[in-house]
Amino acid sequence: MAIISITGALFTHSDQTVAELSSALGYKVLTDEKIMKETAQSQGLNLENIQKVLDSKQIPFNDFTHEKEKVIAGLKKTMSDHILQGDVIFHGIFGHLIPRWATHVLRVLIVTDKEARILNGISLLNQSEKEVTQAVNLADKQAILWVNGITGKKAWDDSLYDIVAPSDKLTVSDTVALISEHHATLASMSDEFVKKEARDFVLAAEVEVALAPTGDGLMVFANNGEVVVTIDKNVLLLSKFKQKIIGLAKKVDGVTSVETKIGRNYYKSDSTYNLEFETPLHVLLVDDEKEFVQTLSQRLQIRQINSDVVYSGEDALETVNRDGAEVMVLDLKMPGIDGFQVLREIKKTKPEIEVIILTGHGTEKDKETCMDLGAFAYLQKPADIDLLADTMKQAYEKINLKKRLASIDATEDTTSK
Repeated sequence: MAIISITGALFTHSDQTVAELSSALGYKVLTDEKIMKETAQSQGLNLENIQKVLDSKQIPFNDFTHEKEKVIAGLKKTMSDHILQGDVIFHGIFGHLIPRWATHVLRVLIVTDKEARILNGISLLNQSEKEVTQAVNLADKQAILWVNGITGKKAWDDSLYDIVAPSDKLTVSDTVALISEHHATLASMSDEFVKKEARDFVLAAEVEVALAPTGDGLMVFANNGEVVVTIDKNVLLLSKFKQKIIGLAKKVDGVTSVETKIGRNYYKSDSTYNLEFETPLHVLLVDDEKEFVQTLSQRLQIRQINSDVVYSGEDALETVNRDGAEVMVLDLKMPGIDGFQVLREIKKTKPEIEVIILTGHGTEKDKETCMDLGAFAYLQKPADIDLLADTMKQAYEKINLKKRLASIDATEDTTSK
């Protein structure tokens, strides 16, 4: 009864993989389109509004109607019903709606760098590079906005998946074999445990449907009829709001108790939101000292700065090519491709990325070399954590300024025409 969720970037071999996997396992396939149509019918929701939510578009008067919340809750309900039946492959980005506590779900990403996907698209469709590039950019934008809205992370973030299959390195057969191997491990879970998790998801989804009219910022967890609702947004009259959501949740069949908790976002003032917006949205930490860089990542997270971590220059270049980044914190002395080589390659291929050097072995000559190569800043270990965080914010301010200037230039060019 294990469930498989496959997110495939456009012009990878995800379609063929899903088809072969479905045939091999005898599992039904549910695409995002099928889930949308079923949700519209079963929940009485407007299909056009569901599409707007998928595309991360604004729904007029949503602050009053809460259509977005109703759509997301409805989609979860549809998916939870299929998970309860078992033997299903979800193909698309809706798989990210399945809660992380559903451990019997195998989450797979099939992806490769954009350039390879564009070439593959040209070959498959016999269209121009411009047409295929537009299609890839549009699909990537949809995935990025959706996944970030649901998880707070990048669409191709490794931490969201159990398996990441590079379509340029693995054939369809290789990918099917890899997924099947991991699926066999999940399939060995007891039916009782799997059904229990599925029932919990169904109940959580039903509670979310009931709570949707109250707005966003609510997260629901269910365990054998016991429901926990986390309030992750600031609300007026908290005590009264708690009573309201407890009353609504208790009306759902199967709920035996309701507890409320306060999430970290409840305490954020407007100034905190502004500060968080100005910090790097995607920081990549590159250092072969694993314990140091993992600790650094944790200390940055306390300061509302999320980061990805890699331990070599090779992995840094691969991650940037696959996922992109806005700010990189880079060590100089590493085995294999060192920091100097990474900096040269980044500034040659992706000059928009701001690179902060953080090293314990550098000299004044090294500093001069790095700054000449285009580094944003050069810091020595052990660097003050607040100084490093402030330097990241300054780097992101520079990125934002460039974006604003580019937007102004584009507007002026359009106007002049």
